[in-house]
Amino acid sequence: MRTFDQSHSVIIPPYLKKGNKVAITCPAKKLPIPMTDAINLLTDWGLEVILGDTVNASYHQFAGDDDTRAADMQRFVDDPEIRAIFAARGGYGTIRMIDKVDFAPMVANPKWLVGFSDITLLHAHLISNFNVACIHGQMPLNIPDASAYSLQTLHAALFGDTLNYTLQPNSNNRLGEAAGVLVGGNLSLLIAANGSISDLDYSGKILFLEEVGEYLYATDRMLRSLKRAGKLNDLAGLIIGGFTDMKDNDTPFGQTLPEIVMDVVREYSYPVCFDFPAGHIANNCSLVLGTALTMNVKTHSVEISY
Repeated sequence: MRTFDQSHSVIIPPYLKKGNKVAITCPAKKLPIPMTDAINLLTDWGLEVILGDTVNASYHQFAGDDDTRAADMQRFVDDPEIRAIFAARGGYGTIRMIDKVDFAPMVANPKWLVGFSDITLLHAHLISNFNVACIHGQMPLNIPDASAYSLQTLHAALFGDTLNYTLQPNSNNRLGEAAGVLVGGNLSLLIAANGSISDLDYSGKILFLEEVGEYLYATDRMLRSLKRAGKLNDLAGLIIGGFTDMKDNDTPFGQTLPEIVMDVVREYSYPVCFDFPAGHIANNCSLVLGTALTMNVKTHSVEISY
């Protein structure tokens, strides 16, 4: 049974201050490199970094077995001195450990959970069950390849600075204005959450989507699955981020990613924005999920702001 429904006011964790303790843990795949760059960056921001046991753990492709990864997450969820939890990387594995973790302490002692990709499941779970805002942004593994701007947006999201975006127009966009709570993340993980305790209420929301390495036909199937589940008909707006390294079959699917998206949502009137800089890209700019967002898709620009 869910602890909260989404009609409750969102819980925004306290913004970070210099001297705060933050944690790095691996809820999914194991790490191929040390966390040196991430530790140096967070230390430069004035934060004290605590490494979880999973940072150096290995169990097949995972950062320790399911119990180990769950216990590591639970340790930092429970610790009142930890003000943010960074998922070190995505990959696959979050769905195997998520139900072993009690996230209820996040209500009385909220803290930022940062990540993307496989971490979408944790974001959806926290929003759908506890209305705790989360950050979709760069993870420690990605720090060496991250753009300077994306790291600036991560700092802004964590420390409570202004986080607004002005984008170039895209010929595939559908014009319009919208306001609503931002939800979403990786399309595959939203499909994985569908019908579970981690499933989101999409009604009246602005939905953000990103994906990597998928076939065009599979992307079409996932979007149509969301549509058939009633997830797309009552959106306030739709933001399409990076759909990178998309693949096609020997017999071409016949539609581009923008064509797939607009075909699926053609009968709806809400604004649609393409090419938002977030996802599996170096310029993976931060988004605060679970909080109110406005989007204004105009002919000559797109404005997205909190």
